[in-house]
Amino acid sequence: MADNIAKLELPGNDSIDLPIKKGTEGFDVIDISTLGKKGYFTFDPGFLATASCESAITYIDGEQGILLHRGYAIDELATESTYLDLCYLLLYGELPSKTDYEQFVTTVKQHTMIHEQIEFFFRGFRRDAHPMAMLCGVTGALSAFYQDSLDVNNPKHREIAAYRLVSKMPTIAAMCYKYSMGQPFIYPRNDLSYAGNFLSMMFATPCEEYKVNPVVEKAMDRIFVLHADHEQNASTSTVRLAGSSGANPFACIAAGIASLWGRSWWC
Repeated sequence: MADNIAKLELPGNDSIDLPIKKGTEGFDVIDISTLGKKGYFTFDPGFLATASCESAITYIDGEQGILLHRGYAIDELATESTYLDLCYLLLYGELPSKTDYEQFVTTVKQHTMIHEQIEFFFRGFRRDAHPMAMLCGVTGALSAFYQDSLDVNNPKHREIAAYRLVSKMPTIAAMCYKYSMGQPFIYPRNDLSYAGNFLSMMFATPCEEYKVNPVVEKAMDRIFVLHADHEQNASTSTVRLAGSSGANPFACIAAGIASLWGRSWWC
């Protein structure tokens, strides 16, 4: 047990034993949660040497080129799985069976549309508004339309909100782009893949039929996979902090988007 304890010497000939927890990957962690009983806090600007939580979701070591989701290597996921496979993995801890995957995809496709009144939100933005400003505002406004899934402490509400966000974010992002270009919004198409539908909403016009390039579609899906989750970065920490206050899931994600807007989103 001696190897699993760190002893911290304090002023006044006092000391405290701090447990050392071994991570599944990466550095060991000194548990300082009892330090407050001695009247001390730690100071670590930027979380450079602090883990704020235990996580079984993602591990990243940029210097070593390692990114694991639920223990699966990112190169394996990028070549063998789709983005919606990865969404299911992150949400539920395991890759889906064929039946689960088909049901998951069907549910996501059935919720890609957004409330028609949200279109009027965009008319309040200047044409040269930053896309992140629109994305942040409209995502937060989803809580005004989907009031049956706002309790962040309710697991079912969190699941419903997660499905809605996975389904609707490509639609909202494409609307931000189309608005900035002065082009009409394009409705989602449920006959296309997740990536293909996003490309259609981004680049299709009512003037002619849009055919998705399968090479670009595959590349887009891999881009989604590579950016699905990056452990305890700035946006993840922001969403957790907002969620700890009891704010609804849509507001929490909007806060995370605001954090992504900054220059140091990868921290």
